[in-house]
Amino acid sequence: MARQLRLGAFMRPTTIHTGAWRYPGAWPDANFNFEHLKRLAQTLERGRFDAFFMADHLAVLNMPIDALKRSHTVTSFDPLTLLPALATVTQHLGLIATGSTTYDLPYHVARKFSSLDHISGGRAGWNIVTTSNPDAAANFGHDEHMEHDERYVRAREFYDVVTGLWDSWADDAFIRDVDGGIYFDPAKLHVLDHKGKYLSVRGPLNIARPVQGWPVIVQAGASEAGRQLAAETAEVIFGAAPNLSEGQRFYADVKGRMERLGRDRDHMKILPAAFVVVGDTVEQARAKRAHLDSLVHYESAIASLSVWLGHDASGFDPDAPLPEIPLTNQSRSAQERVIALARRDNLTVRQLAQRLGGYAGLAFVGTPQTIADEMAEWLETEASDGFNIMFPYVPEGLDDFVDKVVPELQRRGLFRRAYEGKTLRENLGLPRPDNRFFA
Repeated sequence: MARQLRLGAFMRPTTIHTGAWRYPGAWPDANFNFEHLKRLAQTLERGRFDAFFMADHLAVLNMPIDALKRSHTVTSFDPLTLLPALATVTQHLGLIATGSTTYDLPYHVARKFSSLDHISGGRAGWNIVTTSNPDAAANFGHDEHMEHDERYVRAREFYDVVTGLWDSWADDAFIRDVDGGIYFDPAKLHVLDHKGKYLSVRGPLNIARPVQGWPVIVQAGASEAGRQLAAETAEVIFGAAPNLSEGQRFYADVKGRMERLGRDRDHMKILPAAFVVVGDTVEQARAKRAHLDSLVHYESAIASLSVWLGHDASGFDPDAPLPEIPLTNQSRSAQERVIALARRDNLTVRQLAQRLGGYAGLAFVGTPQTIADEMAEWLETEASDGFNIMFPYVPEGLDDFVDKVVPELQRRGLFRRAYEGKTLRENLGLPRPDNRFFA
């Protein structure tokens, strides 16, 4: 069978575009309304999506209050509270959440994601992040953010501890012998007893091994340190390539690193973020995008630019080119992408801010046919294994994709008509990991 697209839905938990909540017919409260979120998740499942991907923020975004007051993302549910609830109203949809390796503890992460995997019947995924927002430090008793590369060194040790905790029990440890009075076999229990540079965790985990062995491991870093961590650990990469050629370079780089480490390249799915606006004509889709972008206030736009740069942009001349920006301790790959965008398209500070204030990454804006054409090209030229779809507004933007684009992809044989299995791993075509402590 020819390769097929894998599709995640980046929900955050609804949309990423700053103007989305103001779009005509949109749900302004969707980010914090469970009934709305339930309906969106069930629509994604009807569209045979692989997963609902929920980002998380451990601080209110570091923006001035005049800009922040316009953001619909200042309030959202805790992902490890929301996703178990969504698990009870879906049957096949994967449920992926962010868990920070800088401000969470490995025992908490291991226990919560294992619980989600059991509650959902094997549909959990852990998005490993190091947390780039420096304001998060103040919420966890720290005066400043941990240095960029050091965060990734800690993340690697954190991953080893979490996966080691997931392997605390053999799959058949819980024998529940009622007559003999033996609940579990002590020979099938492993105490991790980890002592490392950053972490000391005894174990074992007080929950059975996850249904999938481990929840699916997701990673989104694009810096050198992030790519290496992904090559070593990730099974899904939430990519950020802004165009086909950069997607091909990223794909070749990370898959090549995998192979040099002895990993099978098919055991990782690279899914770039793709902002999709659907119209009956290309002109109509572009008009929708233009109207959506027009709903972004300049105050929010310049604040978004400051966040992306890790540097206060409010004092820049709005009608001049972007000045030189010093390196910061935030997400370096994000900063580099923004600077490259400004240079490539010869944008003024105002133009750059307005684009970022909405969404400035990869976008497919057109008809179901033109969108399918572009997605097929990315798949066939090894620029991606699929996409994490970003919807411009909800519910209409999501409905348009499920009702119009998905049938076109299915007609071309590019996307499933039925789920392949019961677990997220089965649907993504990923193997179940062996237990490192029990054959």
